[in-house]
Amino acid sequence: MAQVLEFRLPDLGEGLTEAEIVRWLVEVGDVVAVDQPVVEVETAKAMVDVPCPYAGVVTARFGEEGSELPVGAPLITVAVGAAASTGATEASDGSAEGSGNVLVGYGTSEAPARRRRVRPTPAVPAAANGRSIAAEPVGEPDDGRRAQTAGRDASGAVATARVDESGATAAGAPEAVMDGPVPVISPLVRRLARENGLDLKELTGSGPDGLILRADVEYALRAAAVQTRTAPVPAATPATAPATTPGGTRVPLKGVRGAVADKLSRSRTEIPDATCWVDADATELMRARAAMNAAGAPKISLLALLARICTAALARFPELNSTVDMAAREIVRLDAVHLGFAAQTERGLVVPVVKDAHARDAEALSAEFARLTEAARTGSLTPAELTGGTFTLNNYGVFGVDGSTPIINHPEAAMLGVGRIVPKPWVHEGELAVRQVVQLSLTFDHRVCDGGTAGGFLRYVADCVEQPAVLLRTL
Repeated sequence: MAQVLEFRLPDLGEGLTEAEIVRWLVEVGDVVAVDQPVVEVETAKAMVDVPCPYAGVVTARFGEEGSELPVGAPLITVAVGAAASTGATEASDGSAEGSGNVLVGYGTSEAPARRRRVRPTPAVPAAANGRSIAAEPVGEPDDGRRAQTAGRDASGAVATARVDESGATAAGAPEAVMDGPVPVISPLVRRLARENGLDLKELTGSGPDGLILRADVEYALRAAAVQTRTAPVPAATPATAPATTPGGTRVPLKGVRGAVADKLSRSRTEIPDATCWVDADATELMRARAAMNAAGAPKISLLALLARICTAALARFPELNSTVDMAAREIVRLDAVHLGFAAQTERGLVVPVVKDAHARDAEALSAEFARLTEAARTGSLTPAELTGGTFTLNNYGVFGVDGSTPIINHPEAAMLGVGRIVPKPWVHEGELAVRQVVQLSLTFDHRVCDGGTAGGFLRYVADCVEQPAVLLRTL
């Protein structure tokens, strides 16, 4: 006997609550294997291929490409078991084959004897205009009745069934319709339609052979609700296109741009920041880098040298490698330096994190910066590679600007900004000369330290830029 299992958008980790469907990798009717990716989604952190924990035939998809779904919303339904099409895997003792903890928040090692019952109203099929409508809330605990009485087998999966010639329904089977045979996957689905005044004859089932699934009923109910709410107003513009208004255009804040907006707003709202800056002669640093690279591969990047200077400065001024816990009214000074660096990509600004940067030399830092930068450009950064930073280095000089006032990457306590390195008149050893000059800016959380500490940090960084040999004291 086949089972139709619903696979929901799993928790993708790091507090992410929603994702945008970028591309479906399967069609309704396709046979899928355990752990096969079925959809590509974009979160505020990265692009992720979501694998399905079931093997069987895809009977329904929820959400159009470009729409956003909250965590826990249905993604697809899969028919598994003996009645599924060729290639579907039949689970032992009536349960779906497990795949283990493929992503954070879900695992399918073995179906339990009972499952949580869910409310009948909240599934998230696409609306009539192709957009996601609402999230399905967390299910309610089982009220103690056996799952079979609700039209489900012991594993909680919806079971298909047969109707005999007299119209009687076999255990776990679709009921016969009073005024004509309508194939419905379970009595629970029929009751849901009846309680909401929905005529099943008006629906087209998305299951095998036109079988009406619970998702089909919920889709129709949602579409009707949306149509009722939106009747007095014109049809909405698709979510993926900017909404035109008189005198301007509205662009949705979502995905990476939405995440950046939220984080920057929170930083400005919660952190009393201050900025100080200094010009430094980077001529000797550039010469030192040229000498290192002339000695042979691998090449050392300028960003890696600046990162090495930052970690040395944070060892001297640990106040800036911290975070503030206002609930406990404590400053938490962190032992490790996880160094974030701003990277501009086609998807927007992202901040990959070099973990344990304080324990890496310039060569190792160069390699990690190169790896993370390439991953940022291809959109393959994982949520873990985009979170957990304790201090951020922002090289905005690549945009051809001299200075800026960086906004702290909440919940960190400071960010060092580096402008372009350009030839400028400079007094060197008592004489006017043309030197390679850079402006360094430090924005810091005034709760963790005062101006003296911030100034000391920035001055040490500038001294290392001007005289790289200063670093030898900390190596």
